[in-house]
Amino acid sequence: MPLPAIGGPIMMVLAEAIAAAFSAIRIEWPQTLATGSEPEVTALLVSRLNAMADDNTEESGLWRSLVRCVGRSDECISYDGAHLEKQPDLSIWLTDRSARFPLTAEAKLLDTSSGKTETLYCSQGVRRFLVGEYGWGGREAFMLGYVRDGSTIPAKLAPYFGQSSHAATYNVEVGPIAVGMGGDSSRSQHGRNFTFSHLSPPDNVPGSIDLWHVWLQAN
Repeated sequence: MPLPAIGGPIMMVLAEAIAAAFSAIRIEWPQTLATGSEPEVTALLVSRLNAMADDNTEESGLWRSLVRCVGRSDECISYDGAHLEKQPDLSIWLTDRSARFPLTAEAKLLDTSSGKTETLYCSQGVRRFLVGEYGWGGREAFMLGYVRDGSTIPAKLAPYFGQSSHAATYNVEVGPIAVGMGGDSSRSQHGRNFTFSHLSPPDNVPGSIDLWHVWLQAN
């Protein structure tokens, strides 16, 4: 523990596919993306991603070769087994990765008018990866933002992490820095606040986690 890192190019392919899937459901289900609940939007996204995994077209080829399937709110355990029914929003099972440790994605609405801001995105999203609730077996995970108020990572998340108090709270080591793909996507690196109880020092330290932030415009 943790598992070997997933290469940056693969994470970029996955991020691009998620963004493309979101664009497709925005065309087909604009009202749900504009006004629906977070679980409703996630359900549509998961359905689209699984359709891509079953699709034999060239457009879905890379996604299909990398991903077995995507689950929504599948139960997992925390790093120490103390919490047995944690439910990340999306679990992405990769074709060449242990079935016990899917790539995790947590999603949050961003809508200032309803109080859903970068503060909530971090306190109820980012934090879960730092304390070992989600993604503790790996070295990377996704944070998805369903944006309804025009927020962007450079305008909202980067300044938030740039404040010393927030940087300390979320153990920010790097970023967020933009990644080389279209859309509003960045990567940040964070220290983690737990150790593996079943391993002896120094092997019990999980190391940092890379969070790939993909903010998706819902309107």
